[in-house]
Amino acid sequence: MTVIKKHGLLRKDLLKHFYYNKSLSLTELSRLTHKSLPLITNTVNNLIEEGYVSEHGLAPSTGGRRGLAFSLNNQKQRYIVAVAVDQIVTQVVIYDLANDIKTAPEKKEIILNDSPSLISTFTGFLKDYISRSGVPLDEILGMGIGMPGFVNAEQGINHTFFKTKSGVNLTKHLSHELGLPVFIDNDSSLIALAELKFGAGRKLKDVLVVNVGWGTGLGMIVNGSLFRGHSGYAGEFSHIPLSQSNKICSCGKRGCLEVDTSLLVLLERAKSEMESGASSSMEQVFKETGSLSGDHFLQAAKSGDPLAVSILSDAAFLIGKGMATLIHIMNPKLIVLSGRGAIAGKILMAPIQQAINEFCIPWLAEHTEIKVSTLDTDPELLGAATLVVENCSFK
Repeated sequence: MTVIKKHGLLRKDLLKHFYYNKSLSLTELSRLTHKSLPLITNTVNNLIEEGYVSEHGLAPSTGGRRGLAFSLNNQKQRYIVAVAVDQIVTQVVIYDLANDIKTAPEKKEIILNDSPSLISTFTGFLKDYISRSGVPLDEILGMGIGMPGFVNAEQGINHTFFKTKSGVNLTKHLSHELGLPVFIDNDSSLIALAELKFGAGRKLKDVLVVNVGWGTGLGMIVNGSLFRGHSGYAGEFSHIPLSQSNKICSCGKRGCLEVDTSLLVLLERAKSEMESGASSSMEQVFKETGSLSGDHFLQAAKSGDPLAVSILSDAAFLIGKGMATLIHIMNPKLIVLSGRGAIAGKILMAPIQQAINEFCIPWLAEHTEIKVSTLDTDPELLGAATLVVENCSFK
């Protein structure tokens, strides 16, 4: 490896550490990167000249003379476009390098299906948003996109949604259309990345992150890094055959966990029970509109609506049964409940813990802590931004 390439890798590594840690001293950077203090000092000075880094006051005392702390320079105009896609709604936001919002987030209903116009509708929405933001393309480091489905991040392919013509790389196609470096990944993997870098899994090595949403996803952190498996598709938690129903899953098989735990299924059950006479705080909205949103259902559950709580608790028990299986296989330090369903955290915890008590070996379960996500920012959007930082060139 050439000296120039080594310098470029160290430069990128330092910028990533600043992004994740806000402010660091030269000594801390030396420890984190395992590089000599003179080399770190020289590289940081170069980053200061480029405008990426600035002094950030004195570092916390460690017993001796307090050294200077450094951080990313918020005057450096470099931005990240973060996109979170689910089966119904696409969200987009532009962050600066402090993960502060530069341009207000927007949502658009884009239902994922096999329509030939899906990709053009998707790219049209993102193009329009970026154009109206007023942020020049040359100030955008890249776009990170989290999306459901069987996503191979390395190959830039989603085998479930956004299918392109045979042999066409989705990442390259989107990059060409948008005029930006584009990086894609599975939504649950990005939520796990957000929890690892900024949330409950920070500084831990072995963490599982359950994404409760339209599906029931799983992001796996093994030895401090995202675990993808041999061909990139590890973590298909929702397809563990735990359901006793005979419903066919979206994957074409029967008995998958998803058929009894996804928000889509829970909404249909809530509507069916209200039509059969069950009383609920959701009745008025359902009668007026004929539909029910996931957010409305989760808020109703959080507010103690008996019907919503009962339906969600049944799903959470099955999720807990699946988590018992994960504990037996992976022996994680922590399992985090994240994603949009985490808003109903306390309601999820009781039936999940009940299932683990019932199905998990007690002395093994004792070694795994279960927490609800405490991230203030949408974890998928934060993970999408992190995906850019992990892969962009910082030019």
